[in-house]
Amino acid sequence: MKTETLMIVVMICFELKHYIADYLFQPTWILRGKGSIRSPGGYVHAGIHAVCSLPVLAIAGLGLLPMLLLAAAELVVHYVIDYGKSALSARMRCDPTTQLYWAMHGGDQLLHQLTYIAMLYAAMVLRNAV
Repeated sequence: MKTETLMIVVMICFELKHYIADYLFQPTWILRGKGSIRSPGGYVHAGIHAVCSLPVLAIAGLGLLPMLLLAAAELVVHYVIDYGKSALSARMRCDPTTQLYWAMHGGDQLLHQLTYIAMLYAAMVLRNAV
């Protein structure tokens, strides 16, 4: 498969993975736990994202170690992004009826998408280094 085609396929897979992990695999207890360092919700949510990225990184043609390293990095970055949004939302007292909430939600999603672009770039560099 041509590199350009592979990049598009991998990005589409990241997008599908993101939708599934962020919207389908996120029950209330995870949503409530994302703003507390002591609650497992945010950690489980970030872990779901990391685990679900493994097949995407395999499609990109990575070996096991680079896949695990990128997934671990995603876990940390995803947790920090979500924790920051949740903590800021609580401090600003905004909810889904406010414009500020949606601005923060959009910023959160933008940061996640930039993470996937960075992961795609790293995957292509690592794939070609082998």
